[in-house]
Amino acid sequence: MEQLLSIFVRSIFVENMVFAYYLGMCSYLAVSKNVKTALGLGIAVTFVLGCTLPINYLLENYVLKEGALSWLGSEFESINLSFLSFILFIAVIASFVQLVEMIIEKFSPSLYASLGIFLPLIAVNCAILGGSLFMQQKEFPNLGEATVYGVGSGIGWLLAIIGMAAIRERLEYSDVPKPLKGLGIAFIITGLMGIGFMSFSGLKI
Repeated sequence: MEQLLSIFVRSIFVENMVFAYYLGMCSYLAVSKNVKTALGLGIAVTFVLGCTLPINYLLENYVLKEGALSWLGSEFESINLSFLSFILFIAVIASFVQLVEMIIEKFSPSLYASLGIFLPLIAVNCAILGGSLFMQQKEFPNLGEATVYGVGSGIGWLLAIIGMAAIRERLEYSDVPKPLKGLGIAFIITGLMGIGFMSFSGLKI
């Protein structure tokens, strides 16, 4: 349990997808103008990460990497399908994104309209694919740890985009210098928030 809690907290604060690795910045900057819209996209990203990362973990460990097919018999032990990992990971991600898109369109048309092109673009959001690639790199020993890492990474991205949206809503009433309005001030705030999140780098559980 302590290990799971450590992975969860680290994935949110220490290894935050936005502030530690600057992944998923396109949708992070484009959709973080309104808290409600940012919340919707953040929940969608968390759901996709939480669902796809354990599936990709199973694919990695029981289908793709060298020796993963040994459960089929000793003659399959030498097979290495890791060159297919990008294609299969993205296929799994795209399937879940399509599911999320249909659900949001059905139950929240206003959110679907406000997210626009950035909802289907979750399929190629580098934060989502990055989660699966980091899972490969970290070589988690079991499915539980991989799932916790996926959910934590999603929540970290959610907190980042909600925090950014809340600040940008406040900035509408602030006297921002004209050359910095829009993306200029957004980049500055992102950098400052990244520095703030660096304070968690020494956190140990």
